[in-house]
Amino acid sequence: MNRRQRPVTTVLASIAALLSLVVVLFPLYAVIIASFQTNEQLIGARFNFWPPDPTLDNYREVIDVQGGHVLSTLLIAVGTALLTLAISLPAAHLLARYRFRVTAIIVGGLLVAQILPSIVIANSLFLLYHRLDLLNTYPGLILADASYAVPFAILVVRAFMLGLPADVLQAAEVDGAGEWRTFTSIVLPMSRSAIITVAVFAFLNGWGDFIFALTLLPGSSEMAPITLSIHNYFGQFEQNLGAAMALAVMGLLPAAMLLIAAQRYIAAGLTLGSVKG
Repeated sequence: MNRRQRPVTTVLASIAALLSLVVVLFPLYAVIIASFQTNEQLIGARFNFWPPDPTLDNYREVIDVQGGHVLSTLLIAVGTALLTLAISLPAAHLLARYRFRVTAIIVGGLLVAQILPSIVIANSLFLLYHRLDLLNTYPGLILADASYAVPFAILVVRAFMLGLPADVLQAAEVDGAGEWRTFTSIVLPMSRSAIITVAVFAFLNGWGDFIFALTLLPGSSEMAPITLSIHNYFGQFEQNLGAAMALAVMGLLPAAMLLIAAQRYIAAGLTLGSVKG
């Protein structure tokens, strides 16, 4: 490629990237704009690219009515992240350091678990939870969300741990460090990027869950996360679109802030882990 073609290619690539960004972010823009409009304005056939009469009434209503559901969502998301880390980190360490005969089968099973639709798992858990009396409980919902996040976390962290220098681990054994001491003092600090990556994804999995909440919680439950609360605004005979959009914005902000704060670790965790077997 000659020098004259390079600027043209750069400009075309930039235009394509900008158009892709507009397409991806336009739904988010539409939700934010809609959150400042009244229900009557939103039901109208014409889409407003800017609110004609911006109002904060939707946010006031959401804060008054949905404050408890926001806290419930935060509790579920944090619990999902902690439970996912507690299960996936030791499992990934064992699968990375020791080569069992069933390692390939376990990894294959984790890959299969990733492609199972969440509605299939939710229906199975509903029958099990009904017998164990776990319906409409925080532990039940946290366990359900973690069951979908753990396979991904194990695969990512194991791939990262496979790339850790074996000399460092062997030196720890020579110095007399036990398995647990090596895991907590050496493996975990060196795997910080991968741990933050899976923690963020597990948190977002619990924060944005809808299928498990819809299946395992009644619609009027005080434990309902904001995703289920947004769904409840769309009734058969009455809809409050403005409040639903305001609640959606409130749900997007913490997730976006978390992703922006941890993007450096997420990029490192996924990139370094993707090149290891």
